[in-house]
Amino acid sequence: MKEGERMEHTFEKRKKVIYDLICDDLYVPMKLKEIAMLLQIPREQRNELKEVLEALEADGKIYVSKKGKYVKGQPQYLKGIFQANLRGFGFVLREDEEDVFIPEENINGAFQGDEVEFLITKSPEGRRKEGKIVRVVSHGTTKVIGLYEKSKSFGFVRPDNQRFLKDIYIPAGKEKGAMTGHKVVVELTSYGGENMKPEGKVVEIIGHINDPGTDIMSIVKGYDMPVEFPEKVLNQAERVGKDVSEADMAGRMDLRDWQMVTIDGEDAKDLDDAVSLTEVENGWKLGVHIADVTNYVQEKSALDREALKRGTSVYLADRVIPMLPHKLSNGICSLNAGENRLALSCIMTVDKKGEIVDHVIAETVIRVDQRMSYTSVAKILEAQDEQERQKYEKLVPMFEQMAEVSGLLRERRKKRGAIDFDFPETKMILDEQGRPVELKPYERNVATKMIEDFMLAANETVAEEYFWREIPFLYRTHEAPEEDKVKKLSTFINNFGYHIHMGNEIRPKEIQKLLEKVEGTPQEALISRLALRSMKQARYTPENAGHFGLAAQYYTHFTSPIRRYPDLQIHRIIKENLRGRLSDDRMAHYEKILQEVATQSSEMERRAEEAERETVKLKKVEYMQDRIGEEFEGVISGITKWGAYVELPNTIEGLVHVVNMKDDHYEYREEQYELVGEHFRNVYKLGQRVRVRVLGADRLQRTIDFEFCEENE
Repeated sequence: MKEGERMEHTFEKRKKVIYDLICDDLYVPMKLKEIAMLLQIPREQRNELKEVLEALEADGKIYVSKKGKYVKGQPQYLKGIFQANLRGFGFVLREDEEDVFIPEENINGAFQGDEVEFLITKSPEGRRKEGKIVRVVSHGTTKVIGLYEKSKSFGFVRPDNQRFLKDIYIPAGKEKGAMTGHKVVVELTSYGGENMKPEGKVVEIIGHINDPGTDIMSIVKGYDMPVEFPEKVLNQAERVGKDVSEADMAGRMDLRDWQMVTIDGEDAKDLDDAVSLTEVENGWKLGVHIADVTNYVQEKSALDREALKRGTSVYLADRVIPMLPHKLSNGICSLNAGENRLALSCIMTVDKKGEIVDHVIAETVIRVDQRMSYTSVAKILEAQDEQERQKYEKLVPMFEQMAEVSGLLRERRKKRGAIDFDFPETKMILDEQGRPVELKPYERNVATKMIEDFMLAANETVAEEYFWREIPFLYRTHEAPEEDKVKKLSTFINNFGYHIHMGNEIRPKEIQKLLEKVEGTPQEALISRLALRSMKQARYTPENAGHFGLAAQYYTHFTSPIRRYPDLQIHRIIKENLRGRLSDDRMAHYEKILQEVATQSSEMERRAEEAERETVKLKKVEYMQDRIGEEFEGVISGITKWGAYVELPNTIEGLVHVVNMKDDHYEYREEQYELVGEHFRNVYKLGQRVRVRVLGADRLQRTIDFEFCEENE
């Protein structure tokens, strides 16, 4: 027998001996140390024991429990979706469960988006679980978007999505005429292996990387979003999008003589909500009037199926991908001033304390008096602009009362503990070529807050009524955060002298108090972001579980049926109920379909949010590419061991990497969230105002690099 074979034989023998020795005892799970003690193996030989146990695990004879104990028999395999990281490791994502970390050596050939079977290998207390992928159940990615580069006898595609860790090999003849610099859609024919690249064929050329709109369209294609409407859907929209007739208005509450307005951004085209306010004894009558889209989009029609498939309208930097064709969304369903329109109205009686004491939900016909903008209403109310007040003289008294009612509603929400995460969104102004010429934070003014308050009030009112009616319904649910995430947040904020009171359960008021305490401090942005990340993601569900962030017992989405499918779905249920047509059969029908509608709507919402974020990141990088070498004032928004993140007033964030901090060698002090110079003791800390110079901007990685200017040092 050769030397190598003899060693192998000895190892197999050791495996059998150890397995036989411990087999009878392994029905009681034991840690490595306990097994070593049982077998009287000295400390210096425990590594050999570990090798044997790992081999037995690989054979499926034993497995490691979540608590790191060895157990006899086959483990319970878990399933999830694999998400790769550009540094080589990855995570398995599971519904309503914490992500599981997968080290690079345990990925086992899994590809971004694959459904995988995996084992938990480590479950350390207070830290993320670790796992090992056992097999790929199914491939979740069939197409990849990327940049084509031609070689002599073949080509390859560099994926846009950094989670696809390898370039894709394109054999000669499979490039569909693509040339270097083209953004393309690749259909995967092979997923590759340890030493092999994935392989594919080009199925679509999006355009050249430098052509206007190609960058955004690449993101759209990357998220597999439908752009064009099928002809059948467009034809149906054309047929149903006729003017409101007398027959359409029959049997509806006629509110055409009520004073009402729409208030939106200047560039909004789909106006799906109007508001009215009249003074009554001891309070006001607040009307929120929503376009009756279900009158034109019948259940199971081509329009309805397409709307459900899309789930939501998507708002990107240079375009909108609507849920419904423009013929409806900008036409008959848009509450254009001076036009008869069909609506579903929630008319609430609000008392002098801001409490909603009564309400009516009704099918109505309305005629909006004036299309107003947030800017214009803010000029009237905040700036007391004489010219604007004169122009809308008849409406000014209503706007002033609306501001008063809005303040009362907001105060009541605040008292019960509603959390207001006021992060500035980015407003982008693009030129004709789609290049960003200006970036700035969206202004939240008295008018935007007013509409927000009225919509929240209507959503809560509708949700509460239909909860107590015990009718199948869709709710907007935001569950309480997980205890361990709040504990992590609590530990973090203790570094800055802040505290969260945690009883049997975390209450929204505690998060609200924290945000109030940090307001105006250097740590505000970071702590607010971390508080937001500790929250669960809101979603749609057929069960009402309340809305943690709003501190609301009942909440739904009622106010935007042009751009959100759940709103359209509940309008259908409300109208059937109002008309007395909600029979047992119809109730059973809704019971059956609502879970699927909720899941689809939640998934499409997440897809839209991710695409919108990617677009903003891309345009921020483009904006900074033209400003390499320029200097800006900013605030340190994050400190890590690899450097300091700096946020500019226009919402752009970039990284000052430690390798670019050349005046000293900087050490990361985790406890204080500081970077401290080893020799000159210069300190960079959260919230510090600094001046930075733009070093680089990478479109592919969507990253921006800064360096500190000398006056900071």
